[in-house]
Formats: sequence, structure tokens, C-alpha cells
Amino acid sequence: MQQTIRFSGIMLLVLAVTFGVHLTVLFLLELPLFQHKIVLAYIVNVVFGILLVGVLQYRLSSTSAQTGFIFMIGSGVKFLLFFLLFYPSYNADDTMETIEFVTFFVPYAMCLIVEVTFLSKQLNNQSYDPSEKTEEGI
Repeated sequence: MQQTIRFSGIMLLVLAVTFGVHLTVLFLLELPLFQHKIVLAYIVNVVFGILLVGVLQYRLSSTSAQTGFIFMIGSGVKFLLFFLLFYPSYNADDTMETIEFVTFFVPYAMCLIVEVTFLSKQLNNQSYDPSEKTEEGI
């Protein structure tokens, strides 16, 4: 639980800084700051990233054999959320502008980097006990 809280703080800090930089770049380029569902993109990515790592932390404590699969499923769900929440409005005019793509991709990529970095450190710190094999022999 403590690791999940620590991760949540790191994730919130990194994405808050990223959001500030993102808004600064938009301002400097004289583009609209709060269009294209930018706030929703950051919120969805942060919340789902924290939930995903929380689930993975729970799985890491019991068995890590399924951690990679859970992470891949979580990433798939993030793409599904993109197509359900963002793509219809981004593609309403039959074209997706670069700014629309970047609005979703920047928080998605930053969350992914933080998640992978944190989880890889967690997995590297685990001890391996060959006597704890699953029924499949893994």
C-alpha cells in the first residue's frame, strides 16, 4: 500500500509538471489552452495509471508471473478509453489534427514512462524463489 501511495505522489507530480509545460507550450504557440479535452486527457491517464499500478502492486505481492499480462491488458484498456472518450470528438470533422493527437498522447506517454520505470524497479527488487513455481511450471 505504501508503494502505491508513493507512486501516486510521483505520478501526480510528474503529470502536474507535464501539464504546466504543455500549457506553456500551447500559450507560446498562441494556441487555445483548454480545448481538445486536455484536462480530461490528463485526468483519465493519471487516474487509470494509478489504478493500474495499484492492481499490479497487489499482484506483485502474491505472484509476479501475471504482472506483464495485467500491464498489457491495462494498456489496452487505455487505448479503448481513447477510442471511446476522445476519438469521436477528435475525428468529428473526419481529420485528427496534430494538436488533438498531442493532447492525448503527451499525458499517455508520460504516464507510461512513469509506470514502466516504477514497475521495473519493483520487479528488479523482488527476490526469486524457484520453489514457488505455479502449476504450469513457470
